Amino acid sequence: MAIRTYQQHTPSLGERAFVDHSAVVIGDVEIGSDSSIWPLTVIRGDMHRIRIGQRTSVQDGCVLHITHAGPFNPDGFPLLIGDDVTIAHKVMLHGCTVGSRVLIGMGSIVMDGARVADDVIIGAGSLVPPGKQLESGFLYVGSPVKQVRALTDKERAFFTYSAANYVKLKDLHLAEGYHLP
Repeated sequence: MAIRTYQQHTPSLGERAFVDHSAVVIGDVEIGSDSSIWPLTVIRGDMHRIRIGQRTSVQDGCVLHITHAGPFNPDGFPLLIGDDVTIAHKVMLHGCTVGSRVLIGMGSIVMDGARVADDVIIGAGSLVPPGKQLESGFLYVGSPVKQVRALTDKERAFFTYSAANYVKLKDLHLAEGYHLP
């Protein structure tokens, strides 16, 4: 894995966290216990902070970045991700806040200043525009996203199932040594 210090900020990994050796994690990044960062993912906390909670999986080919502070946005936006989040393949998260127990479908984009509440599903290929607020308990799809319907009990149960499944899988990958160069 490529864990890179940048401007005296070194990424920190919680207990039993897995970062695939092909992923790159740079700067002011904290990854929670039992979380997993899968192949070819880039997590770049070079101009603001990135915080990833516990039991969160960031799957293959994702790009996670921040919004820097500057004349058009004096405070910038960190990237904050809660616990038990499943971030599917090729998702881009940029300077947004994602609550806990969230599923973000493949190829989705969540932009600057957007806020995703707890217990949300974002369908594959969706675009969450800058500053958009997604309410808890709903499925959102589209580009730009629209609230489609309330989540079912089965969908709500899937959040912790998915998180636990990825904890088991990352343990197998750790045992195989896929976090080592």
